[in-house]
Amino acid sequence: MKPVRTAVFPVAGLGTRFLPATKAMPKEMLPVIDKPLIQYAVEEAVAAGITTLVFITGRNKRAIEDHFDTIPELEAELVAKHKVELLRTVKNILPPSVSCIYIRQPAPLGLGHAVLCAEPVVGREPFAVLLADDLIDADVPVTKQLVEAALANDGSVLGVQDVKREDTSKYGIVDTHDDTSRTAQVLNMVEKPAPEEAPSTLAVVGRYVLEGEIFDHLRTLGKGAGGEIQLTDGIAALMKAKRKVFAHRYEGTRYDCGSKTGLFEATVALGQKYHGFKV
Repeated sequence: MKPVRTAVFPVAGLGTRFLPATKAMPKEMLPVIDKPLIQYAVEEAVAAGITTLVFITGRNKRAIEDHFDTIPELEAELVAKHKVELLRTVKNILPPSVSCIYIRQPAPLGLGHAVLCAEPVVGREPFAVLLADDLIDADVPVTKQLVEAALANDGSVLGVQDVKREDTSKYGIVDTHDDTSRTAQVLNMVEKPAPEEAPSTLAVVGRYVLEGEIFDHLRTLGKGAGGEIQLTDGIAALMKAKRKVFAHRYEGTRYDCGSKTGLFEATVALGQKYHGFKV
């Protein structure tokens, strides 16, 4: 597999679970301590060697673009007030070597469709997909773990974790050829199966490294679970085409910040760990 230099961030969702906070603000801009969710995901990607960031956006997502843009007026104000540390923080949100591309998803047709929207930029190169809702705190960034596993195994890699059997209907679930290895080849995967139908309790979370060939399959898919074009179905089609797909049990702690509980837990945990907060 070639080096992975591009990451795709599907950020077109409406964030209805957080209304009214997300009525005018993207859910990806909800803060955990002093950074929005999307910045945690971007920092993870950059730490994995990613140099091109592709944001798949929708209506009312302009704040994401503004966040990663320069604001000369703000920087001038901080300079005038000698706020050196804050100035450094603002200027270092994104390294100068990293570029951002914004693509509008024309309709809410699912995660698979959102990823397909990135094809004109990604082409046939391998790429990472990060869902900002999943904030994963790890000593080695999870995207870097997946990139290294993809290069070592010459195939696509999915970030996975064990979940409770009663929760399988919330995730894409994989069946692997080895239940003990950290990285194992995927034999089968099912989108949101009922607990009694799930092939395992190994769930795919919001981190992927995929071969560019996935676009060929996403383009021809019909609607799947929930009436949407599912990325899971595209990956399953990739496997049917005899392309290797691996599940990697990442090292790190995941917070489901697509829920109010998860966002609160992340705020408390990261506040205590990195900012010395006491609760």
